[in-house]
Amino acid sequence: MTVTRLILVDDHPLLLRGVADLVSLEPDFEVVATANSGHEALAALERMAPDLLVLDINMPDLTGLDVLRAIHRADLQVRVIFLTATITPRQISEALAFGAWGLLLKESAPDLLVDCLRTVARGEHWHPQELLSRADREPSRPDPLQLAQLTVRERQIVNLVCKGLSNKAIAQQVGTAQGTVKIHLNNIFRKLGLSNRTSLAALAFTLGERDEWMPAGDASLLGHGR
Repeated sequence: MTVTRLILVDDHPLLLRGVADLVSLEPDFEVVATANSGHEALAALERMAPDLLVLDINMPDLTGLDVLRAIHRADLQVRVIFLTATITPRQISEALAFGAWGLLLKESAPDLLVDCLRTVARGEHWHPQELLSRADREPSRPDPLQLAQLTVRERQIVNLVCKGLSNKAIAQQVGTAQGTVKIHLNNIFRKLGLSNRTSLAALAFTLGERDEWMPAGDASLLGHGR
């Protein structure tokens, strides 16, 4: 049996203990560390190199999104799940843009948390539709002529960005330099009238099926998430 190693992070010690106790009952999970802040989370992440990181969004020092951005910049191989009491549409969009694998509200039943952990552990996303429907979408839908301006490589990069890959990971995936990826992204933002990765990820969820990004015959060019 494969055991998934995880770190739990929450600034409420009582809740943190309860979640740790719940997860520890499952033989396929091992809680290798707990933390009460974003700074502690990053230190534990460097020290323990877990498979999963489960953390709150709203914390007093570094927020969960701050931690996610740091992970994204460093291209760390850990799957992040947000377990949070509240989440705004903008926070959902940012979480998706920077590669969060799971989103779950604390009001959910305990069994759902275990299901979420197992789903993400086997390489699938846990993005409930009721949360995705709250995400900011900017713009609501681009003009088809805007999409037609994208080159095949730009469409490929759009898909990889929306899977949460960093510029470094995208460069490795498509066999080019990070600087070239940045140039492609600037061109994509200009052509679609967007300003950042968050808007791009939100737009991807507005479009729904990835076929809207890729013309027929280009599916083989799509990269795969990590």
